[in-house]
Amino acid sequence: MNFASNTALYANPDLVEGVDWARRFRRHELFDDSLARTGEVAHTAIIAPHGGGIEPGTSELCLAVAGYHPATLPQTPPAGVTYDYWMFEGLRARDNDKLHVTSTGCDDEIALSLCGGALHAVALHGFLPDPGDDTDVLVGGATEGVDESLRQSMLDALNEAGFKAVDANGDGELDGDSECNIVNRTLLKRGVQLELSKPLRESMFGEFSRSRRKHTTNQVFWTFVAVCRDVLDRVEADRLVPPLCQPEPQPTLTMS
Repeated sequence: MNFASNTALYANPDLVEGVDWARRFRRHELFDDSLARTGEVAHTAIIAPHGGGIEPGTSELCLAVAGYHPATLPQTPPAGVTYDYWMFEGLRARDNDKLHVTSTGCDDEIALSLCGGALHAVALHGFLPDPGDDTDVLVGGATEGVDESLRQSMLDALNEAGFKAVDANGDGELDGDSECNIVNRTLLKRGVQLELSKPLRESMFGEFSRSRRKHTTNQVFWTFVAVCRDVLDRVEADRLVPPLCQPEPQPTLTMS
């Protein structure tokens, strides 16, 4: 089975939601019924297009970077800033790779809505490094525009924390540079794609099985999460929202 889009996968009668695959997401409810100015809201979405058994560990990372503990969701209220999130997960005992939809083919309506309403998006992915390659993280995403600073900040912060992170620019499908990539379908047309090597993901959990990952997150996991959240917190605090449309010139009025 190869699917060009999420829509095609969802429509396949041989695949059952909740058995073969699942979607999880959270969009924060907002109300403003007062006349007084309210605080700013988060403008970042966290996504994991290949969670569950497709790229193991990315579901748990998505939840944690968004501000939730993967083992206690939803019973325990989160602490600190939370972000909207979305993930697609493979639930099968085997052959979850057959559920892989490329990021450029992702057309899930919730994912499109969340990213389309956000200034920034961060996508968590997994990759298999070549033999002898000790790279931990490939930092990709669109290479031009406003979010270049977010991409560079994430790259620098991960290296400073001891992870071997490299710029994925020009690394084929892993660079996340396509404008059709779901992570780049934001208001700014830019996002950051983090590809984590399998050895790094395995090192983040005491047990790497689907049932035990969320219960055995360790210091490597939480250090990575803290780095991502620190970068996002700084970007959120310093963000400058650009105008999405240029105002039309007004005609000059003369008095006769």
